[in-house]
Amino acid sequence: MDLEKLFSSPELLLETGLLAVAALVMFGALALFVCAVVSIIGSPLSFGMTVVWLLVAFAAPFLGSLLWFIVGRGDAYRRRVAY
Repeated sequence: MDLEKLFSSPELLLETGLLAVAALVMFGALALFVCAVVSIIGSPLSFGMTVVWLLVAFAAPFLGSLLWFIVGRGDAYRRRVAY
C-alpha cells in the first residue's frame, strides 16, 4: 500500500486504523482464550471441575476466560493449598 495515498485520505486512514484496532482486539481475545484453556488444563482441579471450566470457556470464549482468571483460577489454587 502506498503510504502517500494512505495519509492523503482521512477515510482510508480511519478504515485502516479501525481494521488494525479490530485485529488487535481479536488477537487479544484469542490469546486470552488460549491462555485460559492452558491454565484450566494445568490447574489442580478435579477432572469434573476441569471439564466444567472448559465447557464454560468454550461456550463463552471471552466471558468464560475472564471468569476463569477472575474467579476459578484463584479458587483452584486456594483449594490446593487448603488440602
